[in-house]
Amino acid sequence: MLDFFTGVLSSSYYTGLFLNMFVLMSFSAGGNCFTLKSGFYNLGGEGQIYLSGFVAAVSLVKFSFLPCVFNIFISFLLSVCASCILELFSALLNDLKKINVLLTTYLFSSALIFILDYLVGNVFRTKEGNLLATEFINESLRLKSILPPSPLNVLIFIVPVICLLLWFLQKKTMWGKISAVWGISNEFALYSGFSYRKNIYSVMAFDGLLHGMTGFFAVTGTYFTCHQGFSSGMGWNALTCALLAGKNPLLVIPSGLFLSWLYTSSSRYSLVHNFGFDMAGIIQGIVIFLVAANVTFAEDGIRKIIKKIFCKKEAEK
Repeated sequence: MLDFFTGVLSSSYYTGLFLNMFVLMSFSAGGNCFTLKSGFYNLGGEGQIYLSGFVAAVSLVKFSFLPCVFNIFISFLLSVCASCILELFSALLNDLKKINVLLTTYLFSSALIFILDYLVGNVFRTKEGNLLATEFINESLRLKSILPPSPLNVLIFIVPVICLLLWFLQKKTMWGKISAVWGISNEFALYSGFSYRKNIYSVMAFDGLLHGMTGFFAVTGTYFTCHQGFSSGMGWNALTCALLAGKNPLLVIPSGLFLSWLYTSSSRYSLVHNFGFDMAGIIQGIVIFLVAANVTFAEDGIRKIIKKIFCKKEAEK
């Protein structure tokens, strides 16, 4: 069992893989912190990441005639705008028809994944090899690995800055505080004169921006193409991370590191020791169950459980 806990550090590949998963998880989890804090649940993260990654991969290839800086800038804008627009559709339906964004984000994402699978596997499929993916982007557009042969890149140094910036926006700005009020009590926010429409559109667009960044950086720093189902699990992992962090962007760092280590270790352990079942999926299910039971880093849930156990034993005596 010791190999399960230390196996991630056994090679530079697994160490880099573990840290790279944390990087990609952090961007989306930061966006989820804002939606959750405002009282909304975005269950369409996988479709949003998939869409932004697809747009990034296609545009980076189509605009290859442009200088690298302009190509990256235009492709980045297109990919994050695509994710933002997808989330704004859910905000629009909630604003006009009062349909819960929890439902619409999930349905839009589920439908979009099938459409993107078709586009990637047929219309935009690469002519080289048998891979169900778009064409690979040029090497000049890729983020270089800092821990070969893993895909870990310089984004690992940017994540703490991003999390700090998100924490500042959430805790120290009027926009962040008003969004938190909506998450606590809609009635109080409404009678205080705050605009529900302004809140939902801004929060959902901001969440879409961060999910779009995840898809863009997944293509430019990890996969260098958009293959079918590359975002599978990424949206749910980010949502789990945000819940585990207690909706606090700063706590996304320890939560993301913990979850990334857990998933990478379980996948590696299953592969090395030839397990025939999805050990990573089982562990992820356990983690989500614990999060749903309010066992979070932010609320000292584990300490509460231990305290209840000892109090029960003392009562029995």
